[in-house]
Amino acid sequence: MGRLTTAKHYAAASVLLPASAVLIWPGRLWLTAILIVWLIAAAAFWIRAERKEHQERLTRTIQAMQTSGIRTLNHHRHDWMNDLQVLFGYIRLGKLDKTVHYVERIRERMVAESAVSKLGVPSLISFIQSFRTVSNTLSLEVEIQENLNLNELDLDGEAVAETLIHTINNYRLAAKPEAGDTSVLRLALSADEEALYAAFYYEGELINEQQWNQKMKQQLAGAPLRLEGTEQSFSKVLLKAEMRA
Repeated sequence: MGRLTTAKHYAAASVLLPASAVLIWPGRLWLTAILIVWLIAAAAFWIRAERKEHQERLTRTIQAMQTSGIRTLNHHRHDWMNDLQVLFGYIRLGKLDKTVHYVERIRERMVAESAVSKLGVPSLISFIQSFRTVSNTLSLEVEIQENLNLNELDLDGEAVAETLIHTINNYRLAAKPEAGDTSVLRLALSADEEALYAAFYYEGELINEQQWNQKMKQQLAGAPLRLEGTEQSFSKVLLKAEMRA
């Protein structure tokens, strides 16, 4: 319990003192006046403390977002520096075929990142873009249908994004660390006129498959994305969200 929360509770509890006095000596107007003034003062303190708590929470949230953004930018900068070093090495060695191939890989990665940025839900976009900064045991690869925007579909985009984030996190927390190897989770998102499809392909081992399965069931209960088919394992999970009628 925080300092301000404790102070609020003490202020609220202090009202019992004048209230008890009024009950013990009823009919005394000066005690009633003190109780009213005390109530007003306690309420004013509570409101002020609430506002200060809200401001502190907002400040912490902004700082966390800024820190996450800086980490993400640093990772992207590191990737670009590595790419430039590799390209410079190929050019110096005169290996034009490898240079062209590597440039094509960079182009494909840029197309994938562009598709992520167009998903339409900021929480999901930020989560995918910053995933590498929070996970050392799982690598996330995303393949998204061209021009797919969750907010433009006849679905609850925020709820869909929340389900996707929870599912990815379930894999992240369940991924078994491998010596020298990183587990890989591939997410393929596509949609047609009838539904949105999310396919998860996992390469690696889990710490506890039964626990992973239980969390999946909990997260999908009441979610817009539902399991497609009955025979599915952690290595391949197909989810489907039907469009609203």
